[in-house]
Amino acid sequence: MRLLTFILIAMLAACSPNEENNAVENEIADSFYEPVPAMHYPVDNPWSKKKEELGKMLYFDPRLSGDNSVSCATCHHPDKGWSDGLPRAIGFGGQELGRHSPTIINSGYFAVQFWDGRAKSLEEQALGPIQAAGEMNQNLDELVKELGAVPEYVERFQKVFGGMTPKNIGKAIATFERSVVSNNAPYDKYMTGDKSVLSASAVNGMNLFFGKAKCVICHNGPVFTDSGFHNIGVQQHGPLTEDLGRFNISKEDFDKGGFKTPGLRSVSASAPYMHDGSAASLTEVVRFYNRGGDVKENLSPFITPLELTDSEVQDVVEFLKALDGAPIVISSPQLP
Repeated sequence: MRLLTFILIAMLAACSPNEENNAVENEIADSFYEPVPAMHYPVDNPWSKKKEELGKMLYFDPRLSGDNSVSCATCHHPDKGWSDGLPRAIGFGGQELGRHSPTIINSGYFAVQFWDGRAKSLEEQALGPIQAAGEMNQNLDELVKELGAVPEYVERFQKVFGGMTPKNIGKAIATFERSVVSNNAPYDKYMTGDKSVLSASAVNGMNLFFGKAKCVICHNGPVFTDSGFHNIGVQQHGPLTEDLGRFNISKEDFDKGGFKTPGLRSVSASAPYMHDGSAASLTEVVRFYNRGGDVKENLSPFITPLELTDSEVQDVVEFLKALDGAPIVISSPQLP
C-alpha cells in the first residue's frame, strides 16, 4: 500500500494544473476508496446481543473505578465524540494525565490500542484503564467481588459466559466497544456514485488529502489509519515534560516520540487533537502539518512542509468533515 501511495502521489506531482491533473487526482482518490467492512470478532470472543448489552452496562458503570466515581464513559462519552472534549484526560482523584483520551469510534478495526499501541486487542485495552492507578484505580479481584454482590450482574454473566471473571469483564466491554462504528459518511456516498453530497471545497480537499497534502501516507484504509506509529513533530503540552510514546513499548530508537495514527472517520466530533490534545481544531491540525510539524528531532520523513494555501487548508478541513458518518445513537443504560 505504501509503495502504491508514493507512486500515485508522484504521478500527481508530475502533472500540470489542468484537466489532465484533475483526472489523475480523481483516479488517485478512487484507487484508495475502501468502505468500512463488517466488524470482525475474535474466535474466543464471538458476538452476542446479550454480551453487547452486558458490556454496555459495564462501560457506563462507575463501579468499575476504585472509588465508584468514574466509568469508561467518563473519558469516552458518546456526547463528546466518544472522547471527553478535554486536551488531556482527568484521572483518579482529579489528576490531569499526560495524554488526550482517544475516541473509541471504530476502535474495533484498529490493529493495536492506546496511543503507544501497548494493548494488542480491545479485550486487553478494556481492562488497562480500570487497573491503572492514575486512571480508574480498581483492583480486578475487588471489582469481581463488588459486581458479584449485584444479582443482575451475576445473572447476566452466568448467561453470557457461565460466570464472572476479570477476563470476561474485558470481553463484554470490548464487545460493546466494537458496536461503536462510524460509516456511511458523505464521502462514502460520493465514492459510490452520489456526486451531489460533497461541496466543491470538500472535493478539492479530498484530492489534496490523497495527493499534495500526503495525508494518505498514514491515513489510509477503510477507517483512515495505518495503525502505525509516527513522530509527527508535536511540541509537548501538559504535565509531561517529555513523552517518548511508542519507544516506551518497543525500546527502538526510531520510535521515540512516535504515536499511533488515529482513525479519521467522524473526526470532527472528537476535538481536541494530537496525543496531548494540543490542537484545538481541525484547522489547527492541518496548519500544523502544513508547516511540517514543530519539533524536528527524530521527525518522521513523511512530515515535510506542504505549501498549501489558506484556501487549500480549509478545503482539507471540509473533506475531513465529510468523513462524519451516520449518527451513532447509543443511550446510557439503566444500571442495576
